[in-house]
Amino acid sequence: MSNKTAHLALRLQGPLQAWGFNSQFNRRNTGLMPTKSGVLGMCLAALGVDRGAEEEKEWLEKSVNLRLLVVAVPRTVKRYGDKLDDLPVRRITDYHTVMHTQSADGNPKKDAVLTYRQYLCDAAFICVLSGDAVLISQLGQAMENPVFGIWLGRKACIPSAPVFAGVFPSKQEALDKLLDGRSVKAFTRQYDVGRFEEGTDSLPDHPICFAAPDGIRKFAPRRIRLEEPRQ
Repeated sequence: MSNKTAHLALRLQGPLQAWGFNSQFNRRNTGLMPTKSGVLGMCLAALGVDRGAEEEKEWLEKSVNLRLLVVAVPRTVKRYGDKLDDLPVRRITDYHTVMHTQSADGNPKKDAVLTYRQYLCDAAFICVLSGDAVLISQLGQAMENPVFGIWLGRKACIPSAPVFAGVFPSKQEALDKLLDGRSVKAFTRQYDVGRFEEGTDSLPDHPICFAAPDGIRKFAPRRIRLEEPRQ
């Protein structure tokens, strides 16, 4: 790896998004912000890496020091005449039936199981993934021309805007591109911190593997700081 740092700029906008971080079974919730596991999962899909492959392990190990900044950018709509209002973001629940599941004793169930999956409606975010310049360049090339499809958390969540926004030598240049020169302090934002006392919360969303042999995905905790907009 090099000693230089680069910054990958991404747009995450679509009618539906789903960023799970604390559920894997019948109830699949979504957080209010994109997760690090979700963003790195998109990058690995763009690279064409199969889940559970040895290559996945190698890429996740290389990505361990990458820092993520996520900014919530309200979408605006015209309400009356030329007046613009922020489009409210809502969480909705969809219901699925799943066959061929197992009971607690390991025996297959004959009947379908009802599952609950949450989605964010009408959300829009920008992300800056920062770290080693060589690694960021590789991820940027993949995101610009992905091998596998890019989804906003789940396959049903199709982006409504180009996800890749460029690779930049500084974080401020990436933010200027994504926010059209507006100050990041005007928006709700969440970012990785280096020391525990600097954070406001911990999220179990740093990916260790997306497909372990036992079928359970594995994650490590990530210390983050959430900041509200300043007027």
